[in-house]
Amino acid sequence: MNDPYFFGYGSLVNLSTHAYTDPKPAGLRGWRRIWLNTYMRDAAFLSIHPVENAEINGIIAQVPDADWVALDARETGYDRTDATDQIVMKGVRPADCAVYVVPRTRETDIGQKSPILLSYLDVVLQGFMQIYGNSGADHFFATTDGWERPVQNDRTEPLYPRHRQLTDLEQKRVDALLKDYSIEII
Repeated sequence: MNDPYFFGYGSLVNLSTHAYTDPKPAGLRGWRRIWLNTYMRDAAFLSIHPVENAEINGIIAQVPDADWVALDARETGYDRTDATDQIVMKGVRPADCAVYVVPRTRETDIGQKSPILLSYLDVVLQGFMQIYGNSGADHFFATTDGWERPVQNDRTEPLYPRHRQLTDLEQKRVDALLKDYSIEII
């Protein structure tokens, strides 16, 4: 494990959205996911925030030759932060691992909660279901804060640039979780 790794906790968990090598299930200790408003766009950003004794699931994958340029561009709006000591996984841990976090300076309080794009949430949950099964989608909801905002239904005209088509079973699972968590669909 000489090349550095990244820890993905959102869309990067969906392996069809990137070609990074050697992906492995992993956890990140001391963090929870959170939906945030930023000044960068009208839709919510998924980020993480430190929470003692918390742990989230995701994946790690290699960044060949430490070439962070493409991944940094994909993760515009986020800062790359060292997470090596917080990675939890079976087997050999990477010697160098980063995670992307929206810095507090990019957060904004616009008086209302920016909506979560359903096309983005679909991609994220599809990845968790593919890696961890249905319990992965359940874990995502249970370890994510900021659900007190609506979800914008853009499935027929996706706004998220890396959107993916869900299977009927995946779509039913996502829709059931939104209903279970009483999340407003607009």
